[in-house]
Amino acid sequence: MASSSSSNLEDESLKGCEIYVQKFNIQQILKECIVNLCIAKPERPMKFLREHFEKLEKEECKQILAQQKSNSQSDSHDDEISPPPPNPVVKARRRRGGVSAEVYTEEDAVSYVRKVRALWWT
Repeated sequence: MASSSSSNLEDESLKGCEIYVQKFNIQQILKECIVNLCIAKPERPMKFLREHFEKLEKEECKQILAQQKSNSQSDSHDDEISPPPPNPVVKARRRRGGVSAEVYTEEDAVSYVRKVRALWWT
């Protein structure tokens, strides 16, 4: 009877581990880590791994902060009417020169004379 209860505890512990690994996507994280390690082939693999996980931790912190910020903004603005978005800055468009589907020959290109418009205010 004692062996069956210990096996039940082991099963529950194993299920708990599986749930944890799935919840935090641990397998994918480790797989990507190993792939990056094999691609980089650093002389100091432990240093590479430490820096890799520090980078992942920073990205996770940024995501958490962004999520908290968006949650707090949506909570505080639920009853308010949001202001209209600012007017977009419209950049001045440069006009293109004339576009024609007409095919020019080499003779046309050689004999081309550019016409300069006179300025009316001069």
